[in-house]
Amino acid sequence: MSFDQNAFLIIITASIISISCGLLGVFMMLRKMSMTGDAISHAVLPGIVIGFFVSGSQRGLEVIIGAGILGILATLIIDWLKNKAKVQLDASIGITFTLLFAIGIILINMLAYKVDLDQECVLYGEIAYLPIDLWITKAGFSMGPRITYLAVLNLVLVSGFIFLLYKELTLTSFDENFGLVIGLPAGAINLALMSMVSYTTVSSFEAVGAILVVALLVVPPATAFLWTKKLTSLIKLTCALGIFIAIAGYYMAYLVDSSIAGMMVAVAGVIFLGSAFVKSIKPNWIFGTSSSIKPLEN
Repeated sequence: MSFDQNAFLIIITASIISISCGLLGVFMMLRKMSMTGDAISHAVLPGIVIGFFVSGSQRGLEVIIGAGILGILATLIIDWLKNKAKVQLDASIGITFTLLFAIGIILINMLAYKVDLDQECVLYGEIAYLPIDLWITKAGFSMGPRITYLAVLNLVLVSGFIFLLYKELTLTSFDENFGLVIGLPAGAINLALMSMVSYTTVSSFEAVGAILVVALLVVPPATAFLWTKKLTSLIKLTCALGIFIAIAGYYMAYLVDSSIAGMMVAVAGVIFLGSAFVKSIKPNWIFGTSSSIKPLEN
């Protein structure tokens, strides 16, 4: 493939992943659970190790299933600690992901003589390798980058999930008690959201790495929230920022010959800091003076 083809594939895949993470990140941020994505990205390690041990491949369906189960388990533990044990949310997240991550490292050490696996290879991807990680059919025909297909599938699932549960997610994100009063299963909706975050995290960090996945879950929604308090505008701006981060991060990395994923995170951080600085000078510059978020306004 030529440079232009490689650049296009990397940028389009990173943009798709950015949109998927951003869509979920908006609702995570509104629920004050943004860092749950970081917890899940580490907590799934035991599931990845077990799935790898069963399948013998990092790309096996068993790996995704194992990671998904551990992601849901992490969510349930965090929710139990927060609501039943009355532990603060940040402490619940910290305790859960460090415990499960440690268990994963122990399993890696115990199984190291049987499998070629380490914590770095299952948590850190490099999107620069995407053009050579091809989906080859049994007939020997190349279908293109495997990760791009996974990213498209993930975007379809995330978009469908939010489309189907938009009102429920909105109501429970802004006022969970009101949702319970009108009969919404707030616990089930929260579990469904966390399960989707778990799947998105697992399916994405093989390509872009856990650090970039967490950044895309947190930084674009947080940046967009500085500029708008309308939910529809927040979602649109988050997606636009994700695409810009993918494009600018790629070309900045190319110019300085650096890590693409790392540069995308750096670009996201600079945009957020720049936005925070501008808003501190002119707090009502773009989207008006209202400080209250308007969840149902179009």
